[in-house]
Amino acid sequence: MSSQIQNYRVDLGNRAYDIHIEKGCLSRIGEACTSLFGEQAKRCLIMTNDVVAPLYLATVQTSLESQAWQVSTHIIPDGEQFKTIDTWSAIMDSLMTNKLARNEPIIALGGGVVGDMAGFAAACYRRGIPFVQVPTTVLAQVDSSVGGKTAVSHAHGKNMIGAFYQPKLVWIDPNVLQTLAPNQLRAGLAEVIKYGAIWDAEFFRYVEQHAKQLHELDTKTMSKVILDSCRYKAEIVMQDETEQGARALLNLGHTFGHAIESMTHYTGYLHGEAVAIGMCMAARLSEQLGHAPHGTESSMVSALQALELPVAPPMFTAEQWLDAMGHDKKNIGSLIRYILLRGIGEAFIAEDVKDSDIQTLIQSYA
Repeated sequence: MSSQIQNYRVDLGNRAYDIHIEKGCLSRIGEACTSLFGEQAKRCLIMTNDVVAPLYLATVQTSLESQAWQVSTHIIPDGEQFKTIDTWSAIMDSLMTNKLARNEPIIALGGGVVGDMAGFAAACYRRGIPFVQVPTTVLAQVDSSVGGKTAVSHAHGKNMIGAFYQPKLVWIDPNVLQTLAPNQLRAGLAEVIKYGAIWDAEFFRYVEQHAKQLHELDTKTMSKVILDSCRYKAEIVMQDETEQGARALLNLGHTFGHAIESMTHYTGYLHGEAVAIGMCMAARLSEQLGHAPHGTESSMVSALQALELPVAPPMFTAEQWLDAMGHDKKNIGSLIRYILLRGIGEAFIAEDVKDSDIQTLIQSYA
């Protein structure tokens, strides 16, 4: 990766923070935290998982301790299936045991699950303590570490329990992607292509045309897509922090994707893989309802296949899909909000999609 330092400011008033992107910066997280928190905070809890810990925990801990931080650690199992209240409760136990004060931070070292759960724990403990995002996956670096969505999942749905709670800093070292499993790399690229599909057709084409370079973690290409993705995400968050309107566009593919994860018990697909399939389904539904021109779905499928991501949904009944997407059979006429396309590069919120439209969509895959 390039040694060039890239910064982007997420301007949310008194909740503003910086996104810092720099090759090799992981070993300087201690300096960054000291600069950010000053002398008032000298204890922290690093939260990570059992895959990331053997790779990067020592680097982060040593960096913090070299700046006279007292460091505690909490390691959770890796995987979406562990994004639960029980796991969150164990994090809270660590915070209580280590008696972190209200100004002392959690350092979230890991992917989307670690970041989401650390953020939710930070939001709840003592009614809110600081947290710092140190994302180690493509998905987390380009998407989930920015914007302050924190949550745990529930048997009734993914991310159903959570809070909007912004980090104090997002510290991105692209070097850590070198140890990322290939399927995790590909899954993260689904969130990259999503930004292009939502509002930048040129970026969409760039990602598709540079799929080989992205898979090879080419310096120039990966630096560009991380920065551009963070910028897109930050700009929409600054417009709509708590998802009252435009921020919902970031959920393109997620209504279907979350249903896939739920129906396969969070073990069949990585999050990005499920979102990739969900974006293809959203594109097909957009064409089916006359919102998008013919060829929108094929463009989506082509780009995702170039990124070596799945495009075909698993076979479940329409009733199973509707139930997994939050359909309440007791609420007659209830409608689910979908993010659809008018074409590649233009997404919109559709609130008039009927159950029968979803039934037609699911039957089209039979």
